[in-house]
Amino acid sequence: MELIQSVLGHTFQDRSLLKEALTHASLGYETQKNQADNQRLEFLGDAVLQLVLSEMVFHQFKRADEGLLTKVRAQLVSTKALSVVARRINLGGFILMGKAEENNGGRERESTLADTLEALAGAIFLDGGMEAARKVAHHLFHQQILDFGSTPTDQNPKGQLQEILQSISPQSPTYQIIDESGPDHAKSFHAIVTWGGRELGRGTGKSKKEAEVDAARVALLSSEFSPPAK
Repeated sequence: MELIQSVLGHTFQDRSLLKEALTHASLGYETQKNQADNQRLEFLGDAVLQLVLSEMVFHQFKRADEGLLTKVRAQLVSTKALSVVARRINLGGFILMGKAEENNGGRERESTLADTLEALAGAIFLDGGMEAARKVAHHLFHQQILDFGSTPTDQNPKGQLQEILQSISPQSPTYQIIDESGPDHAKSFHAIVTWGGRELGRGTGKSKKEAEVDAARVALLSSEFSPPAK
């Protein structure tokens, strides 16, 4: 109990909430005891994380529009992303679960880790209010949010750039390979992306496609990227 509280950065006033958040439903099934598991807290914690992380990305990415903010939040609260955070703090080692579930790899299962992290968010909210939830979320997710850079992009920079630009004009961005260098087995390609006669970014890659993707990523992250008004 002391160790997980230290890892989370929150000391529970009501430790029964912490125990409930860490209790997997399999424990009750196996012991045939009527004890609380973390499913209700998971429901609450999902909403808590949605709100707290929305607030964090809203303040972090001041140039991002609603659509991009929504995509960033969706990535942060996905099962995969939550399980990454859970593994980083070794959350699986703290979960109370049935032996059968444990033997079937329950402590490393993405869905179990993500659900338990959500349950902890719900428990922290009930124990210490929204300010406590904010503090723990900042502690756990701050670096992941910073990893997006000054302006977040999704996993398809070319698609993201086109979506932004076509919301302004039906004209699509144009990519051009302007140079290639190196021997045949280790070539480096250089690309530019332009739109409406304006260069938006330059990129490099081991293939033409990689170079174009890098150029789109540079365009999205560049402080110079400011499409003209409609």
